[in-house]
Amino acid sequence: MVKDELIQDIQKKRANIAVIGLGYVGLPLAVTFANAGFNVTGIDPVEEKVDMINRAESYISDITNAQLRKHIDSGRIRATTDYSVLQEIDAVSICVPTPLRKTGDPDMSFIASASEDLAPYLHRSMVIVLESSTYPGTTREFVLPKLLEHSKLKVGEDFFLAFSPERVDPGRKDFTTYNTPKVLGGITPACTEVAKAWYEQALETVVTVSTTEVAEMAKLLENTFRMINISMVNELAQMCDRLDIDVWEVIDAAATKPFGFMKFTPGPGLGGHCIPIDPLYLSWKMKTLNYTARFIELASEINTNMPRYVVTRIQDALNRYKKPLNGSKILVLGVAYKPNINDMRESPALDIIHLLAEKGALVSYHDPYVPELNYENIHMSSEKDLWASVESADLVAIITNHSKYDYNMIGEKAQLIFDARNAMKDAPKTNLKVIKL
Repeated sequence: MVKDELIQDIQKKRANIAVIGLGYVGLPLAVTFANAGFNVTGIDPVEEKVDMINRAESYISDITNAQLRKHIDSGRIRATTDYSVLQEIDAVSICVPTPLRKTGDPDMSFIASASEDLAPYLHRSMVIVLESSTYPGTTREFVLPKLLEHSKLKVGEDFFLAFSPERVDPGRKDFTTYNTPKVLGGITPACTEVAKAWYEQALETVVTVSTTEVAEMAKLLENTFRMINISMVNELAQMCDRLDIDVWEVIDAAATKPFGFMKFTPGPGLGGHCIPIDPLYLSWKMKTLNYTARFIELASEINTNMPRYVVTRIQDALNRYKKPLNGSKILVLGVAYKPNINDMRESPALDIIHLLAEKGALVSYHDPYVPELNYENIHMSSEKDLWASVESADLVAIITNHSKYDYNMIGEKAQLIFDARNAMKDAPKTNLKVIKL
């Protein structure tokens, strides 16, 4: 049987692996498969990425040059822009981006392109796993038909197709691609069996579910849960501001309860590749079924408004000292979407900078991980002299709380601080120049 022969090749590490899309998900996955003893071909349409990988130069913070060099030198990993290599590949992971369009609709172009480019090389005894976060039904209703447009092969008999959502959290050291449990569901039970046999050779834990739709929905539940809870504490922060209560003290007090409460913290908005986007895929899908996902819509509205709320709070802080926002020098500290990484995707700092500049503020930024900022009409460089910039600013806005910053020194040198992350938590409560979210 095709299935049994493919599983045997996988278990004996004779199977050749390909990873389509060499970004934050694909490159760590390729390295993880290589660590397990597989030969891995990375495929990406961006020649610059391919050239860097083949030179053992990592552009992903979770993968070091040394980790890459080991597998490049041994021949375990190679990268190419040429999809024809798939003729010799037994197992394929698709790890391409799934952004939203400006209209809020899913942008399926990357998945469509990967599926269409793979289709001419689809062959018997091949297993394909889609990892890109997407709406329930994508694997069965969108990817499968594109793969079969020019083929008479039967899924579950001749080739095997499954979905396994990526769960990458960039910058994290305790949970990596290897030891984060992997949810996986196939188009057929045979698809699940083959994909599980493959992934469990390289990953610590594989959790199988009954269908691709369950696996797709599980990922959306994870990130919708976080999105809604973050929106709730973001709204709580706005309530506490009106009540003149410290929201951070409230949250810490509630977190002392050992059951029935999970701690979430407010911030300047949502960023990253999953939480701001994935729930809206589910919301879009439900609209096609004449159902309104009210929690998701409300949570998205609250979170999307947070950068504007932050700018209003900054304006109010300056007003206390008889300074207009227009013409004031604002230093934004941290523009990555989360601490200690260089990932800018969906970072609320971008909206905050744009809104401040729109109101006439003289905006600069500093980020030890992001030397250059090029986003739509924003073209800036990180300030070279941090302390001179802190001292000369009318207000320092802490948007991303990188651990490299000396917050005590910032507290001493800054004229006025707006703290969106509670980075100045140790500052005395009587310190009027520190305004918390």
